[in-house]
Amino acid sequence: MSRPVLSVACLLLLVACGGRDDADAALQAQTAPGAPMPAAPAVVNDTPAGQRIETDVRALADDAMAGRETGTQGFDRAADYVAKRFAESGLQPAGDDGTWFQRVPLVRAVADPAAATLSISRNGRTIALRAQDQFLPMADFNATEGDVTAPAVFVGQAIHAPELGHDDFAGVELTGRIAIVFGGAPRGFEPNPFAHYASLRTKTEAVVARGAIGLVVVNTVDDEAGSPWARSVAQASRPAMRLRDADDRAIDAPAQLRASARVAATAADLVFADGPRTSAELFDAARAGTLKPFALPGTLTLQTRTAIDRLESRNVVGVLPGRDSARAGESIVHTAHLDHIGTGAPVEGDAIYNGALDNALGVAILIEAARELADADAAPARSTVFAALTAEEQGLLGAEWLARHPPAPASRLVANLNIDMPILTAPTRDIVAIGSEHSSLKTAVTQAAAEIGVDVSPDPFPEEVAFVRSDQYAFVRAGIPALYLDAGVASANESQDPKVAATWFLRNCYHQPCDQVDLPIQYGDAARMARVSAAITRIVGDAETAPQWNDGDFFGTRFGARR
Repeated sequence: MSRPVLSVACLLLLVACGGRDDADAALQAQTAPGAPMPAAPAVVNDTPAGQRIETDVRALADDAMAGRETGTQGFDRAADYVAKRFAESGLQPAGDDGTWFQRVPLVRAVADPAAATLSISRNGRTIALRAQDQFLPMADFNATEGDVTAPAVFVGQAIHAPELGHDDFAGVELTGRIAIVFGGAPRGFEPNPFAHYASLRTKTEAVVARGAIGLVVVNTVDDEAGSPWARSVAQASRPAMRLRDADDRAIDAPAQLRASARVAATAADLVFADGPRTSAELFDAARAGTLKPFALPGTLTLQTRTAIDRLESRNVVGVLPGRDSARAGESIVHTAHLDHIGTGAPVEGDAIYNGALDNALGVAILIEAARELADADAAPARSTVFAALTAEEQGLLGAEWLARHPPAPASRLVANLNIDMPILTAPTRDIVAIGSEHSSLKTAVTQAAAEIGVDVSPDPFPEEVAFVRSDQYAFVRAGIPALYLDAGVASANESQDPKVAATWFLRNCYHQPCDQVDLPIQYGDAARMARVSAAITRIVGDAETAPQWNDGDFFGTRFGARR
């Protein structure tokens, strides 16, 4: 699951902590950090498909892979393993130059908090913030030294949404100035526009389009209730990445922004000192959805230092050619991210973050779905591309590269089916197909589930729009209808509750060393998910027409023309 954009793991963690649904006192006690894993009977894995998936999970989450961080030897070893399994499954290579690997060029940047300064000069005094305690610099992908001094303008949550009658930029000038912004979006927004406008990427695009030369994101107390400042400090030394273009420049990293930083909620008063509104008033206005922009007196100075290097990683890409020559140039692309977060701070002596559920399990299900389709008497009419992706944890970068550079044999991508971190630690009788309701893919999901004999449950937290928070969203932004196939929530027995099991995992093992193969992974459920995935592919692959966005759909309206 990715860090730069909120992932489904993050959102479920916030839901669990926020007291909704199952988060009553009993659930809190069962799933609190450090609580023992909910009791579970021994896992019985007695089917060939389940056994193949278990073998792949154990290999990909082995300590030898060192957590599969993008750009490391551990990731490359995992990629070699997946390529071998794709070949054994009956796929054909669909990477660069007839290989299994698609080159993904990257820029890697690590900000140095110790070398950063942030100060406010206002009304004859200068206020200097303390790095790490009060602010953290953001990585710069264009220059090792960042330096900007300019007037600052507060632009609320940096949202320009005329279709919703909302404009945080009305009446202020940003050209040549530093934009001060809050995260999130107004609570009155519907879930889909909320998710779109709350993303840092959308906010950055908006302030750059209006001429800003610096960006400071100020946390609110509500932000830090869900993601404490200490967590941001702990992650500050991790590298950030962007895709790299043919001229060796970072993509989606505007050089116009000379420096960027994030400020802790506890230091917000210093940023707004001597201004027309206090931070407490602004926090209240953010909750009420009544923020208004205003210029701040004086100037703000931000200096940063970033270590920048260039590297390459790889998507592993195979194809099952379509049987119909007229439609074989179209493809359904199956994805699961192969990368995880590598090594980190030891927990009980273990410093390897193996990522068994996130996302070795998803990749293993992908491989099994490929085998099932390749072993069938006939391939679907359309081609099927299978891709184990790099750099999801860095912002869906491998997925974005694949969407921009589809494999030549089947270069018209008509649908994406993504699997990411299915938390299959308690037996279920259903699946969840997040995002299928936005397009005609919903019909294929319903039909496939009926064929396999599994229920389809709705997204348990639709207000959180998990649809934008994993690799499928890179394809959505390219205009391609997509869905996120996820673990079910309906219990298959009375002794285990999948929601409790998932909440325990998210509170205790998400992005932690205990996400490893000794979890009670339900490989039978994983095999069933592979069958559902293959069934959806056959239905979409044989359909007379390619999947279409629903009329008036939020994502189809914004991105469908890019298809």
